[in-house]
Amino acid sequence: MAQKNLALVTGANGHLGNNLVRLLIEKGIPVRASVRNIKNKEPFAGLNCEVVQADITNKQSLINALQGVETFYAVGAAFKLWAKDPKKEIYDVNLEGTRNTIEAAAEAGVKRIVYVSSIAALDYSELPTKESYGYNPDRRDMYYNSKNDGEKLAFELAKKHNIELVAVLPAAMIGGEAFAPLNISYNIINLILKKQIPVETNITLNWIDVKDVAEGCYLAATKGRNGARYILANEKCTSIKDTTKIARELFPELKIKLPMAVPKPILFAVAWFMGIGSKISGKAPLLTTKDIAMFSGLQQDFDISIARTELGFSPKNSAQAVKEAMKYLRENEKRFN
Repeated sequence: MAQKNLALVTGANGHLGNNLVRLLIEKGIPVRASVRNIKNKEPFAGLNCEVVQADITNKQSLINALQGVETFYAVGAAFKLWAKDPKKEIYDVNLEGTRNTIEAAAEAGVKRIVYVSSIAALDYSELPTKESYGYNPDRRDMYYNSKNDGEKLAFELAKKHNIELVAVLPAAMIGGEAFAPLNISYNIINLILKKQIPVETNITLNWIDVKDVAEGCYLAATKGRNGARYILANEKCTSIKDTTKIARELFPELKIKLPMAVPKPILFAVAWFMGIGSKISGKAPLLTTKDIAMFSGLQQDFDISIARTELGFSPKNSAQAVKEAMKYLRENEKRFN
């Protein structure tokens, strides 16, 4: 017998996906969770949900997973800022994944999609940034490009197939339940606690609690306007230096030093050498020249009044989110180090 208001969450073993599954279960919504690797059971221990296999690069697997689904939370995507072949491993995967996602939803008769985009798909030329400013004109990063082009494609295909689609654009998600490996944002908090960010890069992040983003996704499904975009972030961004100050106050016994200011040419040189090392090892570098060029000095401040007014989105402030995330990482140190 078909379950009423069944929800599917793709990427359900990822940071946002898993916290969203937990939130929906708490709200009494029947959940089907899809993962690429069905053997990875740890994130679902003790959770009352159906776990199925699906991959965004395989349309048929999505069609199968979407049978009987009313609301589809399209969370699954390649979330990385570095790859040996970024076009193939990040851009192409996310664009093909978006196409498969919407087409599979149309074939399965899904009513509504909450498409998880990113603040990467915003135009930062005027602050605070608003949804209505459109898309990011900076084309230097393949992940950013995949989020901009992927969101546009999602809206086009949803219109073509007559499916309701709402896009949510989360900032740097931390906190909540997490499983190794940590996502990019959460890992920065971990690196601060491990004293592995010695130099000031002037990179800021807009920290947001993943549980607030999960709530924002649910609110977008229930209250969001078809065709609308909603920024799920805090109003103000925080520098790595200020984030480090919070760690110093919370854990004085760790004796964490504040990152040291160095001239930009030296930063570029360090990042360049890290990039060479990564090409050899195949592992993502801590810092790339592109990161410095694109993000050093960029203020990620947002006007979130549309999400507040239309959805009732009300996130905890960044400092509180950072404190809770740091405490969680300290309590679960062995799992992430």
